[in-house]
Amino acid sequence: MAILKLKPSGKDYIWGGHKLVDNYGKEMTGDRLAETWELSCHPDGPSFVANGEDAGKTLRQYIEEHGKKVLGTNCERFEDFPILTKFIDAQDNLSIQVHPDNEYALKNEGQYGKTEMWYVVDAEEGAYLYHGFKKEISKDEFAKRIEEDTLLEVLNKVPVHKGDVFFIEAGTIHAIGKGLIIAEIQQNSNVTYRVYDYGRVGKDGKKRELHIEKALDVTNRAPAKKDGSHYPHIADCDYFTVDKLNLDGKTFNKMEGTVSEKSFLSILVLDGEGEITSNGECVSYKKGDSIFLTAGSGEYSVEGVCDALLTTIRE
Repeated sequence: MAILKLKPSGKDYIWGGHKLVDNYGKEMTGDRLAETWELSCHPDGPSFVANGEDAGKTLRQYIEEHGKKVLGTNCERFEDFPILTKFIDAQDNLSIQVHPDNEYALKNEGQYGKTEMWYVVDAEEGAYLYHGFKKEISKDEFAKRIEEDTLLEVLNKVPVHKGDVFFIEAGTIHAIGKGLIIAEIQQNSNVTYRVYDYGRVGKDGKKRELHIEKALDVTNRAPAKKDGSHYPHIADCDYFTVDKLNLDGKTFNKMEGTVSEKSFLSILVLDGEGEITSNGECVSYKKGDSIFLTAGSGEYSVEGVCDALLTTIRE
């Protein structure tokens, strides 16, 4: 198979809702569904092959059996699968948090750090998120504001709308606000340092753990950069390159491309339906689907009506 349809792992974090089930056809085993890990080789939540002779295997098992050539030569610099792709349904505010860079995370957590990007798939009226600080603050002020519960006063609160894109470098303090559906593409990591969590309690009835000392170590306390240098991509860094595909079914109803030996192609379908064809294979897609085309698949086409994020790994 050159075209893999993937089935995600789900997460029932306390701030999640039901939109991924109701609007995107995802499966839910608990009373909420906060995240679906759509393209993942992470042990905390693998994705599974859903079609063909490899159906039922994890994506990691598929790669181990078929060889790392399916990832492409641009992935050879990574020891592990480089990225993790999610859908996120924030029915409530997420914690104020920060992710470490590779050096700190490898030393202290035994896994990579986390740079990520967010694409706002949908936003309720008045929705917002936090991205960095309004102005640079000292480490002492940062610690004092955490202790005194005044941190929100110095964070950069950003109103958001459908189609907005945010690039979150490791070390940037941030939080997704309630009423947002986010497509997140990130490094293959599950390291998060919570700084503030609105005093919430987890399923065990206890307040969720904060990671103040580690957050003080890794947070960039200057305002977040507004960087437009990703053009013509919507996001581009050492770990992933993301492009937006829009087929309206009228003026544009087909996109053709080539998946070379350099990188796999991930297609995350935000809306619409149609067919993807490559090497004589044809797979249908619908809203919420995650498709993986192996490196070296050659020519492919996407037909129908869709909004999608296309992710590759650059040199």
